[in-house]
Amino acid sequence: MTLDEVADLLPARGLVAVDGVDGAGKTTFCDALAVVLRARGREVVRASVDDFHHPRAVRWQRGRTSPEGFFLDSYDYERFVSHLLAPFAAGQPFRRASHDLGTDEHVDVPAEVAPPSALLLVDGIFLHRDELVAHWDFSVFLHVEFAVSVARMAARDGSPPDPDDPRNHRYVEGQRLYLAACDPAARASLVIDHGDGP
Repeated sequence: MTLDEVADLLPARGLVAVDGVDGAGKTTFCDALAVVLRARGREVVRASVDDFHHPRAVRWQRGRTSPEGFFLDSYDYERFVSHLLAPFAAGQPFRRASHDLGTDEHVDVPAEVAPPSALLLVDGIFLHRDELVAHWDFSVFLHVEFAVSVARMAARDGSPPDPDDPRNHRYVEGQRLYLAACDPAARASLVIDHGDGP
């Protein structure tokens, strides 16, 4: 499916999620889709759940190698909803971040207001969790096998390319917990096979 075909399916305004495992190509896909939408005259606000991490003390409270910790404790969904999703949907001032991963500090970014016709395009993992799924007016799940996604992560980050490597255990198994618990492909408005994507 082309980006133009995806753009044709999106609502006139509202909140759009692009989900997938680490290495699925979510950020690249969203950035490219935003270019297509803006070329059509659409107002697009880009955001990522990665700007709403919990501090390390919370993320690692179950242990630094815990898959459950990765799935359950990585993100501050309360702030994600209250700072970004809910106010954007209501046409109120919103904030695109609450945490700086590098400094491990909460941040107080300036509030923004989008035009009534704007589309919020959000990328990230775990976006079809129970506490988030009802917020999306449209959602995409990029399907990529772990053998492909982990190899992409290795090329990008220098991590091990084997999904079964112990150093990938937290992340791969944590995402398998998500896939089993939430079945994001079934919850998404659109599933795209992105194994040949970037």
